[in-house]
Amino acid sequence: MGEHRESDRFRTQFVTLHGHRRAYRMAGRGPTLLLLHGLGCDSRTWLPAMERLTERFRVIAPDLLGHGESDKPRGDYSLGGYANGMRDLLTYLEVERVTIVGHSFGGGVAMQFAYQYPERTERICLVAPGGLGPEVSPLIRLLTLPGAGIGLGALALPPLRGPIRAGLHALSRSRLPLTRDLDEVVDVYTALCDPGGRAAVRAVTSHVVDWRGQRITMTDRAYLAELIPMCVVWGERDAVIPVRHAFVAQRRAARTSVHLFPESGHFPHKDEPERFADLLTDFVEKRPAATYRPRRWRAILRSGARVEGATDSVEAAAAVIDITADAG
Repeated sequence: MGEHRESDRFRTQFVTLHGHRRAYRMAGRGPTLLLLHGLGCDSRTWLPAMERLTERFRVIAPDLLGHGESDKPRGDYSLGGYANGMRDLLTYLEVERVTIVGHSFGGGVAMQFAYQYPERTERICLVAPGGLGPEVSPLIRLLTLPGAGIGLGALALPPLRGPIRAGLHALSRSRLPLTRDLDEVVDVYTALCDPGGRAAVRAVTSHVVDWRGQRITMTDRAYLAELIPMCVVWGERDAVIPVRHAFVAQRRAARTSVHLFPESGHFPHKDEPERFADLLTDFVEKRPAATYRPRRWRAILRSGARVEGATDSVEAAAAVIDITADAG
């Protein structure tokens, strides 16, 4: 990962929008992929896969507001706010339409973007996304509890940082149960050591999680994915969000393809970057981009509840509107 980080090809660039500096990486030529990272992470999470992806695509990987090298204001950290921010970044970069790829919390932003801006969404790829069920790691639920900010601040004190990082690295190499993703957790912990980053992460979690788990869901709108090609990628060793969530979207939108990585945890795009890049490339090349037509969108909105209540089958959805024929 270090060599990617230093590569001038994937260097961080900056743009100021609405008074806030936003960081992003952009490289390659071809159809555009917009890669959205998860909670407490940043655009570096995509670097292992970017080399291969930029052989066929233009790749844009931003640091979401409150993360990485982007500013961390006291502002709007809702899913809708992030979707608006991505629209504005794409508009600034003169990019009209994208295949949007979102990991974990970034998957929630990806789904929100597609919901708000279907005319700018060609395809959706969700990587271990939030929003498909209430279950989530207890560590994330703890962030929402009263006093969590004080506790995190104490854990981020300089004398503790080295031992905590070393302990997490050691556990990640132990191969004990539920330790698969602890190397990546070190990066999240490092972000939480910054007061601005810590406040931003807590602001994000307050919108999507409470002590009982995830409280924002996309399952009530998943049938809209019949209009936009979607695939879901998940690591079978995920200890953050259970892999069984992978099939929720498929049950609600039967055209969704699901791909499981048996040896991966919550970060399959980092655990197996070449496999992930090849899978994403295949998805883009084989699934024609969605074409937004208001009449089609209106028809699926009006019929969605009826079809969902009747059956989850692809035939029922196709009976409402022949999406394949219309796409041509």
